[in-house]
Amino acid sequence: MTALSSHAKPSQLSQLPQPAEAGGANALATVLAHAILSGHWASGDTFPRELDLCQHFAASRNRIRNALGALSASGLIERTAGRGTVVRDIAEWHLLDPQMSEWMAGLESPHPQLVREVFAFRLSAEPFVAELAALAATAQDLARIETAFDGMCESADDPSRREEHTEHDVAFHDAIYRASHNLVWRQMGLLLRPSIVALIQRSHHQADSLDDSLARHRRVLEAIRLRQPDAARKATEQVLARTAADLGVNSGGRRLRRPAAFSDG
Repeated sequence: MTALSSHAKPSQLSQLPQPAEAGGANALATVLAHAILSGHWASGDTFPRELDLCQHFAASRNRIRNALGALSASGLIERTAGRGTVVRDIAEWHLLDPQMSEWMAGLESPHPQLVREVFAFRLSAEPFVAELAALAATAQDLARIETAFDGMCESADDPSRREEHTEHDVAFHDAIYRASHNLVWRQMGLLLRPSIVALIQRSHHQADSLDDSLARHRRVLEAIRLRQPDAARKATEQVLARTAADLGVNSGGRRLRRPAAFSDG
């Protein structure tokens, strides 16, 4: 963790939206969590004091403490007697916590390091998941993947439908996770869905055209349909290479080895 900064400046709080009073501590925790997940405070930064939070949000100390408790339970902050509250290193964040998934679902501008970490997960997992899908997909699985892809094609040319396009894109990858028929990968896909949504949204906003992305997704679909696991893996790597380019993420030319379970012999 980086060295502690000085006490959080009041101006940092002034930039945050006011949560709905009816939402209680949960609404307040969401506002604060979004700020941390967006990089409003850096790892190691001193977090605002309870008194400052009470004054800014016109909230009771009990509401503030409950909100901070939720942030602490999710690994976003650390509260220590005598030191106050600090933002924890991103490596300590509980990204698979259901509460964290809920916060990330409404995140518009994720922390740059969070973007890199989620991309690294996708690069490590999805080529293998696509191989499994090529081996295990049923007719129903293929129908889900095709339906999602058709939705991507229909909404790609209309900038006003980018949000809809994102939903179809996420559904495409979600259907491939399902088609793997592996319970662990399926659960991982569900837990990380919000962060994957944020990643896809960000890449779409950076892209001038979605034609190349559609062509790469089509190759993944065809490889799974034709039950070609090696082609499915390579096509998925190409989809992620395009994502990396749109996000400005350096994958280091990383290529993944074929899992031993799929090797000949």
